Amino acid sequence: MLKRQVQANLPTKWGDFNIYAYSQNHDDAQPHLALVHTSTDFMKSIPVRIHSECITGDLFGSKKCDCGEQFTQSMGIIGSQGGIMIYLRQEGRGIGLINKLEAYKLQEVGYDTIQANIHLGFEPDERDFAIAIEILLDLGVKMIDIITNNPDKIAAIDNSSIQLGSRIPVVIPSHAENKKYLKVKEDKMGHLLS
Repeated sequence: MLKRQVQANLPTKWGDFNIYAYSQNHDDAQPHLALVHTSTDFMKSIPVRIHSECITGDLFGSKKCDCGEQFTQSMGIIGSQGGIMIYLRQEGRGIGLINKLEAYKLQEVGYDTIQANIHLGFEPDERDFAIAIEILLDLGVKMIDIITNNPDKIAAIDNSSIQLGSRIPVVIPSHAENKKYLKVKEDKMGHLLS
């Protein structure tokens, strides 16, 4: 059972937030996080980004994906309008960092991102967005405007008691290093990129 372990204030370059850590036990070194902008109006539909950890993109600025750019753009939206960033510790679509780097190696010899995951014995996407629903409900969220291109995240909200107001697209221009990756997301995973 996921529990709220701690809450603290977190001033950032996108404004002031309250940060919450969620895990099954207090000693968990990899808790899921919720960053709630202090100007968030819980009486209205709240801009929410459900973002899965991508250390290579979020922290190191990898050009293989668009994750870091999506995170930055979403934090900009939340910083200007109020809202919530749910940061799920589900690296590499839920397969973990080491397996993700193994998938990177396979992509270097011609596999696409889905083929690489399957070759390693995983589903194309192993993430669990129900975790984000648990966190949003704990925070008292009733209605959201989801910041996403991923239809699986939209479906997770649609299948919950949280009302979906609208979708806010995250438009990230492709470049040479991630063009194939984004094409696979659009063509094989149904991401709403066009």
